[in-house]
Amino acid sequence: MGYLVINEELLQQVETLQSLLKNNLGGMFGGLRQSKNFGSSCEFADYRDYMPGDDITKIDWNAYARFDKLYEKLYFDERQMHTRIYIDASRSMEYGDNKKAEQAIRLAATIAYLSVCEMDRVSVYTIREGEVHEIIRGMVGKETYLSEIGKLNDIVFEGDSYISQAILPTSVGRGDGLSVIISDFLTDNNYEDAIDYLADRRRDILCMQILTREEFNPQIRGKMHLFDSENASRYYRKNIDREIVKAYKEALKYATDRIRDYCMARGADYMLVSAEDSVSEIFFGKLVNIGVLK
Repeated sequence: MGYLVINEELLQQVETLQSLLKNNLGGMFGGLRQSKNFGSSCEFADYRDYMPGDDITKIDWNAYARFDKLYEKLYFDERQMHTRIYIDASRSMEYGDNKKAEQAIRLAATIAYLSVCEMDRVSVYTIREGEVHEIIRGMVGKETYLSEIGKLNDIVFEGDSYISQAILPTSVGRGDGLSVIISDFLTDNNYEDAIDYLADRRRDILCMQILTREEFNPQIRGKMHLFDSENASRYYRKNIDREIVKAYKEALKYATDRIRDYCMARGADYMLVSAEDSVSEIFFGKLVNIGVLK
């Protein structure tokens, strides 16, 4: 199914957003940033013991005079970062008249724009079943963004998604930027290993969980015939009463707490958003609150 999410109106919104944020970008949206690797920039990072064969021009002779021991100065390596955005393209993202799918595309487009404006490279992928599909590769600069970002309108949301199975075999770089996973995370499938893998590769991580208002607070009652959105062979006939709704809300809380707590334990950022939230509400409110934007 095609979407019309990437249009002139959205592009004007994200350009306005970037203009308002450009003097306050912090956290993970700071292009040409200091990476987590050491290199040859001018900004001092730390010391380590001098080893035979090291560059003698980086020896701190003041430290030697004080401690009678050779120390090598380490400097931050300034390099172009690579933002990698993964969109869960499973059928469950179409729940609620496609609102989650459309929000996922808006979020990906906005993050991509903020990144290219800070001179980062940007790649966008979908995750469907157990595979990563490349939609945009190594996008740099606003002109390329404008010519490429419309491809997100053509994303097809269907089937299931296995986030870890898809991401683990891929090359993601080491310490060279931000990885964003956009999903409803309403699954029993493993996503923890993907977060571990990205953390081990020393990447910044942001998991964005999208739910609709109906998923937050379901209004359905009475006898219902419910189908699993990702597996039509699984269905449930239930009389939806107050106790069923209560149990559902407890299960939803478990699911959101699970991804939030796992992100926290791995040093990743996590954000829960409504499919109905506006771009400005998310980027001026929620991302500021969790410290990604300052």
